[in-house]
Amino acid sequence: MKPMRTERLILRNWEDRDRDLFHRINSDDRVMEFFPFRRDRAQADAKMDELRAWTTNDGYGFAAAEITATGECIGFIGLLDTDHVPSLPAGTIEIGWRLAPEFWGKGYVTEAAEAWLAYGFETLGFDEIVSFAVAANRRSTAVMQRLGMSADPSGDFDHPSIPDSHPHLKRHVLYRLSRQDWQARKRAAR
Repeated sequence: MKPMRTERLILRNWEDRDRDLFHRINSDDRVMEFFPFRRDRAQADAKMDELRAWTTNDGYGFAAAEITATGECIGFIGLLDTDHVPSLPAGTIEIGWRLAPEFWGKGYVTEAAEAWLAYGFETLGFDEIVSFAVAANRRSTAVMQRLGMSADPSGDFDHPSIPDSHPHLKRHVLYRLSRQDWQARKRAAR
């Protein structure tokens, strides 16, 4: 993946210097509020290596977001295949994010997600990009709405990876954005 720049961020593949932050965002109770697990260091390192390999192979992924001015990695924002969600058709691409709490509420996710949407639609030629979150995750659904995504209640689903021991985390809401709607939104913003 060639790094992308936004006004305040560099979106790039993972580097070994990001391991501490990656472990922190995957083990922090606030960040992982809507997930039924926390990753220990070995699990976080393995997941980061997996994401890095996908990003290298595919040219996109849940990639690191770094503040340009400081060089500080703040979390990830990016695009990923949704093959792990059986209710979504093969080839569906999701946009997702996870930041350390001290970077919440600063507009970083929206800024980076806009760049990823442009890359997904203009460079990679995707027809649609989706996002989904636990129904109670208002912070994430608010970002989806800011990005111009539309709720699709007919596509809401119980996530197959959520164990029955966490019923409050099973139901996920689905949001969609077509390339056509994204282009119309960009034209209207001019």
